[in-house]
Amino acid sequence: MRTALARDLPVLGDWRGFDELHRLQEERVAWTLERALRTPFHQGRLRTPSSMTGIDDLSDLPVTGKSDLRDAYPFGLLAVERERLATYHESSGTSGAPTASYFTDGDWEDVADRFARSRVGLGPADTVMVRTPYAMLTTGHQAHRAARARGATVVPADNRTLVVTGARVVRLLRDLDVTVAWSLPTECLLWGAAARFAGMDPGRDFPSLRSLLVAGESLTPARRAAISRLWGGIPVIQDYGSTETGSLAGECPQGRLHLWADRFLPQVYDPATGRSSRTGMGHLVITTLYREAMPLVRYDLADRVRIREEACECGWWLPTVEVLGREAEVRGTGVAQVSQSRLEAAVFSLPERYGVLFWRARTTSDHLEVEVEAVPEHADRAAAELEDALRAALGVECRVRGRAQGELVPESVLSRTDDFVKPRSLFGADEDWDRAFDYH
Repeated sequence: MRTALARDLPVLGDWRGFDELHRLQEERVAWTLERALRTPFHQGRLRTPSSMTGIDDLSDLPVTGKSDLRDAYPFGLLAVERERLATYHESSGTSGAPTASYFTDGDWEDVADRFARSRVGLGPADTVMVRTPYAMLTTGHQAHRAARARGATVVPADNRTLVVTGARVVRLLRDLDVTVAWSLPTECLLWGAAARFAGMDPGRDFPSLRSLLVAGESLTPARRAAISRLWGGIPVIQDYGSTETGSLAGECPQGRLHLWADRFLPQVYDPATGRSSRTGMGHLVITTLYREAMPLVRYDLADRVRIREEACECGWWLPTVEVLGREAEVRGTGVAQVSQSRLEAAVFSLPERYGVLFWRARTTSDHLEVEVEAVPEHADRAAAELEDALRAALGVECRVRGRAQGELVPESVLSRTDDFVKPRSLFGADEDWDRAFDYH
């Protein structure tokens, strides 16, 4: 769907072939560097745009990491007047101190348009549940803005709120005829389990739900297939991005994940050698091409990716990306390294009849310990098969224990419908006034 944009942003179809895409990128690099040199952080780190002859020169510039963004907190990367800012955000801080990011209204148009490019095809007939955080991250805001820009109705069911429990999500999905849900992949599994606990069939009792749009976690083909089966075969569509950037990649009608390389320049970076290239495997490093408030130059997302430039039947002429995970998702046990994505692939390759939705694992000094929920009659067999598969695939000593359904994810998590209580000062004799100033 080609949408009119207020800003002079490229739209799909404006270029034909990777050579034309590369020229588009080349034309924007000098603009980005000029804006970056307005910021305290980039002054002294970057050469002037006039000294740059092309993208090859860009590879000689230093990489910007998460630690740099933390050091620049809060406005060391600001390239516009404060009066022009529309929103301020911070990352979750799961891998350290949070990083700041900020956007103008023009930046938000870019972010929302990128998100809406996905093959999910949002439109006025859609009701979109946004089940990712609004505060302080960007993820909920980008989905909300993208859905509204395409005329869809939004259900703002932030997943960091006490108000909307999993059971309430299930009720809203059904009662509001939600057509598209935006969430973490794990949420889709939790809703399915909550629906079953409430006596519903996720694959039958939500006929309006046509797609699950997910991001924020690694997603192997095996887990994607398991989520789709749980919800009656509807497509599970992946988006990829970050709080600092918004959406960086989305799926085309052929189901391939494409980088939005007309809006930023992606490079594959090898931390060991310092070399960068357009394609290959390594860290994803990006340079924004249209970001006004916070231009990023050679920003290392610390995500391991594989990028290819090859023709796709969609005709988008954008590189494809395979997200391989983060270094933080790898743990050592004995002499081997274990990644979450490889564990996930093994877990969700178990036979469907075992009923496996939830699992957990931890490494010790000499073995990998795994627990997996399964239906009672298959719990022991699921554990034995998974143990054999992990030993063969990972070459590590492992001990797998089958758990009954409800032991890893308690029924209270699936059924809780707590009323939301605001802070108040007047209580009755039988009420707990120690909670006067809590939301609970």
